[in-house]
Amino acid sequence: MLLMEDSLTINNLADNFEMSRPAVSKHVKILETAGFISIQDIGRERYCTLKRDGFEELQAWISYFDEFWASKLKKLEALLNKRLPN
Repeated sequence: MLLMEDSLTINNLADNFEMSRPAVSKHVKILETAGFISIQDIGRERYCTLKRDGFEELQAWISYFDEFWASKLKKLEALLNKRLPN
């Protein structure tokens, strides 16, 4: 949420959490590896930027399973309605 409006340095990000800067850096690295943020070195600072396309890919993946399970649950509901007396 912090990166939705603008890029922030890792130090700026760390100021918002009750954890050490190295711990925040580890989380940032995981988010970068997963494709959710990009990191750009400018001088001595590392700026983090949100990558919206990473979230679009995640949303597509989640939507697939939403549809899959909704279909299965509708079939289960229909089966239960047939077997249970009114």
